[in-house]
Amino acid sequence: MKRKASLRKDTDYVTRFRCAQGIGILREEVWVNAKNEVVKCNLAFLLPHVFAGDNGRVLGYDNAHGVHERHNQGSVESARFKDYPSTAARFFREVARIRSSYESKSV
Repeated sequence: MKRKASLRKDTDYVTRFRCAQGIGILREEVWVNAKNEVVKCNLAFLLPHVFAGDNGRVLGYDNAHGVHERHNQGSVESARFKDYPSTAARFFREVARIRSSYESKSV
């Protein structure tokens, strides 16, 4: 019987920052296999003071259930996945747009 290869958590990063009207949180988690290939990821942008549902996640990408998903303030849709660097770049671009929009509305 072939043993399932174990995963190694390669990235576990959380940062908190002050933004208009509260604290924002960015979370990045990445797991790799023995070949150092990304097999599982979780990217989350939380603004609990803006959105109370989904633990405050206003935007997220993950494949926790075996499919790539995009989370947007409680709604979940299938996400196109080319590779992890492309997905992370897309996520951080979207975070920048959300922050810019949110900050300009709060001034």
